[in-house]
Parts: sequence; C-alpha cells; structure tokens
Amino acid sequence: MAHGTARIGKDHYRTEISVSGHGLIGDEGPGLGGKNEGPAPYDFLLAGLGACTAITLRMYADRKGWPLEWVEVGLKLVNREGLRIDRVLTIAGLDAEQKARLADIAERTPVTLTLKGGLPIDTRLA
Repeated sequence: MAHGTARIGKDHYRTEISVSGHGLIGDEGPGLGGKNEGPAPYDFLLAGLGACTAITLRMYADRKGWPLEWVEVGLKLVNREGLRIDRVLTIAGLDAEQKARLADIAERTPVTLTLKGGLPIDTRLA
C-alpha cells in the first residue's frame, strides 16, 4: 500500500513530502501566507483522483480492446450546497456507448469510492 511522510519546518508553509519514494513539495498560496512553491493540500487530493480516474479508464479500455486515444479528467473543487468535486471527462477515440461506459466506470474507481465512502484515520504520537 501507499506510504508517505510530510515534514514542515519554519518556512511558511512549504512542506517536503515523500510518497512511495517520490519527493514532492506542498505549499499554500500567498493569500494564505505561503509562497506557492508547490500544490496546496486540496490540489494533491484532486491530482490523486484525476490520476486514478485516468489510469482506471485506460486500463478498462485496454482490457476491452477499445481504440481509446486519450482521456482528460477535468476536476474542480467547489462549494455548492456543501464541498464537492466536479469531474468532467473528455474522451477521444470511442463511440457514445463506450464513452458512457467509461463514465460509469469513473464512478467506481478506487479513489472515487474512497472519497465517497470516507476513510477512517487513526492518529497517534510517535
């Protein structure tokens, strides 16, 4: 399974992140006191959902032998009747029925299901 660490020092609010051996930088924008040196926390959330959606749809199309050229997953965090994510799929190379099937599959990707279902978080001190 995935594993990671996030470490912040005295730099507002630059955070060094290591996830499964990949180094990333997280930050906040100047409006929140950061220097915009990396994505903000919700940006990472959208990135994870977008990557999972795109990868899952590619895997499904490949298994079916469909001529999928590409998928673009547009994501936006909005506060409309509560916090939510708007996701727009743009799919090239498939007919309407295949696109509809991929839209259905998108609703059941692992990260989609995790976000929709919630995930317990256990916190303790080291």
